[in-house]
Amino acid sequence: MQTTVPQPDLAAIKGRQQAAWSAGDYAVIGTTLQIVGESLCEALDLRAGKAVLDVAAGNGNATLAAARRGCEVVSTDYVAALLERGRARASAEGLDVRFEQADAEKLQYADASFDAVVSTFGVMFTPNQEQAAAELARVCKRGGKIGLANWTPGSFVGGIFKALGRYIPPATGLKPPMLWGTEERLRELFPGQRIEATRKDFVFRYRSPRHWLDTFRTYYGPMNKAFAALDAEKQSALADDLTALATELNREDDSLVLPADYLEVVIHLR
Repeated sequence: MQTTVPQPDLAAIKGRQQAAWSAGDYAVIGTTLQIVGESLCEALDLRAGKAVLDVAAGNGNATLAAARRGCEVVSTDYVAALLERGRARASAEGLDVRFEQADAEKLQYADASFDAVVSTFGVMFTPNQEQAAAELARVCKRGGKIGLANWTPGSFVGGIFKALGRYIPPATGLKPPMLWGTEERLRELFPGQRIEATRKDFVFRYRSPRHWLDTFRTYYGPMNKAFAALDAEKQSALADDLTALATELNREDDSLVLPADYLEVVIHLR
């Protein structure tokens, strides 16, 4: 007897995700990751005057990095408040950037509209991975490049989501977002393309493991929503688990200095 596997309700999941990333204030966390956007734009060897699309841009780290290199940048996210934070940053630097709300799985741009398409720790969280990857490739010109920064499954951030999943199980049928941080999955998502993947570290720096947790619990949307959904006893247990994880991976005694590995990816479209 053949068993039918229920398919996830992707629209409902996306709605919950959008609510999660709207919670807290991701810009507080995102700003600390600016170095990742700078590194990615260097890896792409972006040239002034090129058209660049930043997908799931958050508050605009890769956006600003590309604009600083003289590119014509369109910055997109499905959380309007984050686009406003990016717009304020661009304005402060006098950078000319177009900010538009967009769904990474259904971009409103014509085929082959951009010389480069980028996403730093953004598109990897889309529920329909295949559709999102297809959209990145569709709007990028042949001979262009897609640049990604994706957390790896074994990274500190991978560990955070594993801990959250023990208390708030992820939707059935969804592929884990951290798979974007593996070359095997990238080859599945971008078949036939030339993929360069470099393992790099982003170093989280906070006063202590507890300071890191307090900051993420307040401002990092998925963690903020997870804590809000739990009773006091489970909140305490989750806090203990996350503090233990940060303490275990910390390489300093008097503060938090914690490397988190990610893949810096350059995909050459044929």
